[in-house]
Amino acid sequence: MNEEVWVKVIRIYDGKISLSMKGIDQRTGEEQVKDGQGRLGESCTNGESRGKRYGDTYDGPPKRKSTMDAWELNQMRQAYGVKRSRIEGKRDVEDPFAEVDSEEEPNKEEEEDVEIQLNGTVPPFLAGKLAGNSKTYQPQKAARIPDGSLERIAQNGSRFMSDAREKKMELRKQVERARREKERDADPMKSSDVDSSAAATAIQAWKRQSRSATYGIRSHKSIREQRESLPVFAVRDQLLNIIKEHDMTVIVGETGSGKTTQITQYLAESGYGEKGIVACTQPRRVAAISVAKRVSEEVGCKLGDEVGYQIRFEDCTTTSTIIKYMTDGMLEREALVDPDMLKYSIIMLDEAHERTVATDVLFALLRDAVRRRKGSLKLIITSATLDSSKFSHYFDDCPVFHIEGRTFPVKIYYTKQPEKDYIEAAIDTVMDIHVSNPPGDILVFLTGREEIETCCETIVQKMSTLYKSDASVSELIVLPIYSAMPSEMQSRIFEPTPKGKRKVVIATNIAETSITIDGIYYVVDPGFVKVNAYDAKLGMDSLIVQPISKAQADQRSGRAGRTGPGICYRLYTKKAYEREMAANTVPEILRQNLSNTVLMLKAMGIEDVVHFGFMDRPKEQAILAALQELYILDALDSDGRLTRTGKYMSYFPMEPLMSKTMIQSVDFGCSYEVMVIIAMLSVPDVFYRPREQREKADKAKQQFDDYTGDHLTLLNVYEKWEDSEFSRTWCSDHYVHEKSMRKARDVKIQLGKIMGQLDRREGRRDSSIVSCKGDKEIIIKAFVSGYFKNCAKRVNNAGHYDEEGTFRTLVENTPVHIHPSSALFRKGGIDYVMYHTLILTNQEYMQCVTKIDARWLVKYAPRFYKQAAENELSLMKKREKIEPLWNRFDQGQEWRLSRGRR
Repeated sequence: MNEEVWVKVIRIYDGKISLSMKGIDQRTGEEQVKDGQGRLGESCTNGESRGKRYGDTYDGPPKRKSTMDAWELNQMRQAYGVKRSRIEGKRDVEDPFAEVDSEEEPNKEEEEDVEIQLNGTVPPFLAGKLAGNSKTYQPQKAARIPDGSLERIAQNGSRFMSDAREKKMELRKQVERARREKERDADPMKSSDVDSSAAATAIQAWKRQSRSATYGIRSHKSIREQRESLPVFAVRDQLLNIIKEHDMTVIVGETGSGKTTQITQYLAESGYGEKGIVACTQPRRVAAISVAKRVSEEVGCKLGDEVGYQIRFEDCTTTSTIIKYMTDGMLEREALVDPDMLKYSIIMLDEAHERTVATDVLFALLRDAVRRRKGSLKLIITSATLDSSKFSHYFDDCPVFHIEGRTFPVKIYYTKQPEKDYIEAAIDTVMDIHVSNPPGDILVFLTGREEIETCCETIVQKMSTLYKSDASVSELIVLPIYSAMPSEMQSRIFEPTPKGKRKVVIATNIAETSITIDGIYYVVDPGFVKVNAYDAKLGMDSLIVQPISKAQADQRSGRAGRTGPGICYRLYTKKAYEREMAANTVPEILRQNLSNTVLMLKAMGIEDVVHFGFMDRPKEQAILAALQELYILDALDSDGRLTRTGKYMSYFPMEPLMSKTMIQSVDFGCSYEVMVIIAMLSVPDVFYRPREQREKADKAKQQFDDYTGDHLTLLNVYEKWEDSEFSRTWCSDHYVHEKSMRKARDVKIQLGKIMGQLDRREGRRDSSIVSCKGDKEIIIKAFVSGYFKNCAKRVNNAGHYDEEGTFRTLVENTPVHIHPSSALFRKGGIDYVMYHTLILTNQEYMQCVTKIDARWLVKYAPRFYKQAAENELSLMKKREKIEPLWNRFDQGQEWRLSRGRR
């Protein structure tokens, strides 16, 4: 700013002056000239022309060639795969679109562009069943969704949440600017007033209070008194008699009736534990661990002895374990080795209404096992809400036993008009209840952690303002709860509310059935839930917000009637409840990728998976697509039978892509490194970025970044942590989650045990766990052999709607981007990448990205990829659409060719 410079007058026309600093010596103000090779020489004085001074035949800028220029040739090469040729010219020029290149070296084949496309081969056993390539989806005409419907509200999302994100971002920028100004001024007496408002102070105090809370449910009653006070205790004898008389029983009990913790103990006390293990499955790992801890306290034993649990990569049981809590996925894996469940005397499938994929598979497997064992194995299906007649009919018309809970009448209020923003409506409803209604705690249902935390902060902020204006208002205790919280729930959630105060619990659907909170008199139900759905177009699992079912709505309203008569405020119309909501929740098996499920069934010896006895059978096309995926992974042969590779893949409790990588790493000689990386991928993110120390955290992460990408970055982190002797201090110094690292170490140990079991089955003398001694390329090749489907190519000639740095997936041609947390973010020279997962936020991001060589795809996945033939239009080019240049809605005129050429 305000600096004097020398310029040259280029042109004066119509009162306008064109100036340029190019070629002007800023020390003397004289014009510099170029020699014959285009180098700047001495200043030109006395008006000498540059050409005359150097005896050059310079006659202005180079003219365009009348033949095809390089820019034009480049477009043809990208469109049709034509090999680039270089155009002769007199001198180097600055025009990037009239390229003048030197002769190419004939032996540099590795620099030639390789065009990869899908093979399109259909497995012989699926011939005639798949309509061409199963990945070719026919577009369907979307039905118009009414503006006021729940589906439309779920799609549009919450405007309140968008504004809250923008405010947080702006506040973060203000804090960062204030910090930089403070460092620049270096004045210790100067302080920033950013984020010093009373509302912000109240939010900070609330967060400190939440962090300092203790864990565990507190009660003044003895354990015996607590057990006898539960509703299930009154019907204990009647329940045991029904289980004794029937091999299969359906139990419907209200949440909080004690069915999860007490029935297993009743069965063990009745002698079933002497005949085998009493098992209880849970759909969530957190629930399996927390319930097992509670039952071990009631039994009076150490966790893992008489009462234990088993989840993926963690087994807390011994030979003396009688009561075993486990995830439904782990019991499904045990069916591989023991389809008759010979070590179990009774199995209880809890929370059956959630209908996870593993639970639906267990329905059929255990029903057949009970029939085969003829009385020596009993099956119990328990739930808070389910279609009891449907379940009874599926399980051979078994009896249905109802456990009555403590229920009171609940008034239900609907809105007269649809709420445009359910978050804002929920907050306003909570404030109105607190100010206007009699004492009683409030339960609010929201869809996820971000919504819950934003809602909590907003309520705390509004209450701080309300306290100032009206001192008579009672205190409102704000408590969040969601499944990502620690397994030990905060005690304040379950503690009785102090006299003269009211608490509001803001929760996900975990509060519908998995936990019970006493003292709730008011329920606020916006009518939405976040579910996991498989997007076949993107090839990824994504969490989407959608309307709840009528069964979920009834279950939520029932939470208000446990302690006394309550009220449920439904933030949707009665018409929406009656006409738009489904009767029951859609089973997960109807909206998930079935590859792992089909692999499990094949490994159990079930060949006809299409006609497997599911309670709700998935679409045939979904099963066939899963079979085709297993075929290209070499898990199935051309006849659809399980191969040796597929059998080994079924031993690993992970997705088929990951298990294939683990098996292939043995042949590549890098199984140790791959095992470490898989362990790191199987745990939550190991890096954390404290809001106030983001720059330091980013610099710490850069120390581990590998130039090849994120897979080897994770390997570097684990090796450095191992070198520090698994130090906790090292983790805190490098902004690494110690809990995630220790979990990764446990996963690595479990994978090592599985590899050892495979070695013994194969009769190998030497261990298959070997190290490649730092050969990075071999490690990446091993991952390519398993994750070849998860690959993308950079868009070289981006259209108007493709941003710079956009990639397109090779399978579906979907535009994706490298996640900002990746080591390859904004790195150049990358054409092909492999990614671990896709996540959908404001756009589709690839997570855990590594750059690869395109030739590896053809070499290690010949069933899926092939190299495009020269001088032919590749499949990817055929997919490209002609986009119109002119767009009258584009004010920035991005349609212009000149914009693309930059």
